[in-house]
Amino acid sequence: MNNYDILKRTFAVSIDKSNIGQNLMFVGWIEDFRDMGKIGFISVRDMTGNFQGVVTGEILIKLREIPRQSVVIIHGVIKESKAESFQVEVKVEKVELLSKAANPLPIDPTGRVSSSLDKRLDSRALDLRNSRISNIFKTRSNALYLIRKFLTSKMFVEVNTPKIIGSATEGGADLFGFEYFSKKAFLAQSPQLYKEQLTLGLERVFEISPYFRAEPSHTVRHLSEFVSVDMEAAYLKYTDVMDFIEELIISTISDLYTNHNIQMKYFGESRDILPDKIPRISYEKCLEDLKSLGEKIEFGEDLSDPSLRKLGEIYPKFYFIVDWPTKLKPFYILEHEKDPELSKSFDLQYGYLEIVSGGTREHDSERLKNKLLEKGLNPSSFSDHLQAFEWGMPPHSGCGLGFDRFMMILTKSTNIREVVLYPRDTERLSP
Repeated sequence: MNNYDILKRTFAVSIDKSNIGQNLMFVGWIEDFRDMGKIGFISVRDMTGNFQGVVTGEILIKLREIPRQSVVIIHGVIKESKAESFQVEVKVEKVELLSKAANPLPIDPTGRVSSSLDKRLDSRALDLRNSRISNIFKTRSNALYLIRKFLTSKMFVEVNTPKIIGSATEGGADLFGFEYFSKKAFLAQSPQLYKEQLTLGLERVFEISPYFRAEPSHTVRHLSEFVSVDMEAAYLKYTDVMDFIEELIISTISDLYTNHNIQMKYFGESRDILPDKIPRISYEKCLEDLKSLGEKIEFGEDLSDPSLRKLGEIYPKFYFIVDWPTKLKPFYILEHEKDPELSKSFDLQYGYLEIVSGGTREHDSERLKNKLLEKGLNPSSFSDHLQAFEWGMPPHSGCGLGFDRFMMILTKSTNIREVVLYPRDTERLSP
């Protein structure tokens, strides 16, 4: 590459008035170049920000031949800047070209020339040179770290469960099937059965991992491959899990705005997504609210997307919907003892958008077998799972958080594909 030690580079975020008079080396890509004739101004950006360089003479002539977005090494002296947007600037003494960018590029990563989302996704690596886009994924990284930190502090153990499973026993959405060494296999749509089993010995577990659903959905909030934050805990009730989720949501958002505001400012200065407390509203209360809006839904009917959008007008931020009808929930959700038609379950919503689903699980093996039969499922297909319930399965509860949807809220994005590096849906399989 060259004879210089790139590890000794200075990042843009570190350049300030304390550096005036120092000789420094910068590595980044040329975001802009203004040629004024006898003098030029170059804007160079790296992963932390950008800085302005002043060029003259032979360096100016050389830069006229280097396309924007090319990667360069800049050597120069820090001077005080007269520009309003920069405290200091670099008097460029040497420019080395590391990688020349093609011209024209498929998209303009500065955002001055807008491109469709599909076109940006086709050139995702280049799209990340747009500051707002790159800060979506820095925020994603920060949020994942904070979630792990929170759950670990609550004595949860991080686990990794199989993504290749031998039978389509999870129920719900369609699974992707394929041949696996002459056997039929499927891609997992959740770690539900595994994480329940793991509470037998580890008590509190969580997993952050991609999962797969073969639903032919064409919406701005569905993907075929998505990241879920799953947790399961022995000896906790579903109300305890809601307490954990409420604390996790509030602490994560608060920390992002407090300690990572450099990234969060790209999504607006308002902290209006940060709740003080998350209300808990019963399914039956939701029916009453919808009735007041002119929509009549019978008890036991699911809340459709239009219904949830109407509820979102009343509750535009975070809120729990609790105690859903038992028949709407999977076989492993426990019902209330005094009213078996209601389940010990919850969904966390942000307006119309479902973020979390969870509840207390059935831990009695005989009742679990009966529930499988009631749902039209064959208990023999669940033999491995049911066996673990014969070994002293503790009462347990848990939930799954759709992390990509949570990222939509954090970054105020309207399309889930904005917050996933390489989204997979019914149409997109590359890059």
